[in-house]
Amino acid sequence: MSKVASAAGSAHRTPTNPRGLKDLPFEVPGVTDAQKRRARRLDRALIEAYPDAHCELDAACPHELLIATILSAQTTDVGVNKATPGLFRAFPEPADYAKSTPEQIEPYIKTLGFFRSKAKSVHAAMTALVQDHAGQVPSSMDELLRLRGVARKTANVVLGNAFDINDGFVVDTHIMRLAWRFDLIDEDERDDPKKVERKLVALFPRAQWCRLSHCIIWHGRRACPARGARAHEHPICKGFGVHCPKG
Repeated sequence: MSKVASAAGSAHRTPTNPRGLKDLPFEVPGVTDAQKRRARRLDRALIEAYPDAHCELDAACPHELLIATILSAQTTDVGVNKATPGLFRAFPEPADYAKSTPEQIEPYIKTLGFFRSKAKSVHAAMTALVQDHAGQVPSSMDELLRLRGVARKTANVVLGNAFDINDGFVVDTHIMRLAWRFDLIDEDERDDPKKVERKLVALFPRAQWCRLSHCIIWHGRRACPARGARAHEHPICKGFGVHCPKG
């Protein structure tokens, strides 16, 4: 966090796990009133710039979204969307995956990185849905995290987009990068997804976590990529991009 932002309002830090966040399974870091006001201005700017921002993984139901998100690890959404139509036609329901084997799933996702490991994760997750959840995707963080191939990022994507539940903040490579460029996190937090998520949930209103994650990701993909010499020219980067590249 910039020295100016960190110093401003330092006497008014939010207490750990304030009202509305007490159910989270981790301690929320303290943030100043000034930091929260700046975050809300950024929130409004991003939503105004990207009013149609949404999850760009193609899925027609919760279990398809769960599968697509598992497959998206270290792979682009574009690549996943090319592979899943054939996969979803071949295996319409979780029970169809459970009746198959990872080896039977592999041919449909062989264009994706780590496809053998992902086939095992998809097969195990869908088998667990059939055996433990009557074929339905669970709508709780704890139950989702018990599924193979599911960590907090995947669970947050599914909860937010399939069930409209904000139990955390999605943290992918775009959000990691932009949280730093927008000066939302400290130097010692920028490489730790857990610390990034905790700071973001402290800064932004809970009702906005899912929608805002899409806005940040859209901005990262469309205007402020990891490598882009002119990324700082976007109005949002000009207004909030403390650490955006300058050339």
